[in-house]
Amino acid sequence: MANSQTYELYRRTSIGTALIDTLDEMVHSSRIEPQLAMKVLTSFDKVVAETLPEKVKARLNFKGHLDTYRFCDDVWTFLIKDVNFKLDNQSQITADKIKIVSCNGKKPGEA
Repeated sequence: MANSQTYELYRRTSIGTALIDTLDEMVHSSRIEPQLAMKVLTSFDKVVAETLPEKVKARLNFKGHLDTYRFCDDVWTFLIKDVNFKLDNQSQITADKIKIVSCNGKKPGEA
C-alpha cells in the first residue's frame, strides 16, 4: 500500500503506466526530483481511488470459470477463464482469462 492507506493498484493501468514513464523521464532528465515524482504517484493513487466510486456509475455482469483465487494481506485475487461480460447497454464482451484484484474500499476507521 502507498502512504495514507491507499492502494497502488491503478499504477498498472494504461494511464498509471504512462504517468510513471513520464515521471521517470522527468527524473532522469533532472527536470524534477525523485521525491516529487513519488508525491505525484501517491496523489495519483489517492485521487483515482476516491474518484472512481464517485464518478463511474456503469455496471456489468460477468460469468466465467474460477481458475484460482487467493486472499493475502487483505487483498483478494481471482483468476477467471472463459469470461462473458454483459454491459449496461446489453452488449457482450468475451475474454479468455481475466484477473480481478479486490481490496477493501473503506478507509481505516470507517464502518
